[in-house]
Amino acid sequence: MTSTPPTLAPARRARRAALLNYFSLFSSFSTLICCALPSVLVLLGMGTAVASLLSAAPWLVSLSRHKIWIFSIAGVLISASFVMTYVVAPRLRIGENCDTDDPSTCGEVSRVSRFVLWTSALIWSGGFFVAYLLGPLLVRLDR
Repeated sequence: MTSTPPTLAPARRARRAALLNYFSLFSSFSTLICCALPSVLVLLGMGTAVASLLSAAPWLVSLSRHKIWIFSIAGVLISASFVMTYVVAPRLRIGENCDTDDPSTCGEVSRVSRFVLWTSALIWSGGFFVAYLLGPLLVRLDR
């Protein structure tokens, strides 16, 4: 029976956490492109820009048809990234093995991961607001 040496386990977990952060960033961009961007462009009076965007990228229509799934999957990925970054990763740092030549690399990687995570959370929140909350809010304000 082979097992992973204890020095490699934190490095693999850190790579998984970073990979999860990048997946959440990608999925939050998909929510922005499919649902929020066309709504904002129409809101700003750029309906022809949306029409030309949809003619250039017709796959956006099928993405917007499945926006509930897209937002749900992106939300789950971002939530899992928050758990990995702020709950699991601090526990793993106790046995963290950094490069002895440059011990600041672990901190830099963590800073980059947190930046990517918060950026994707902000993008997802903006997309969620525009796709689900802005329309009813404008209808209520119009009364």
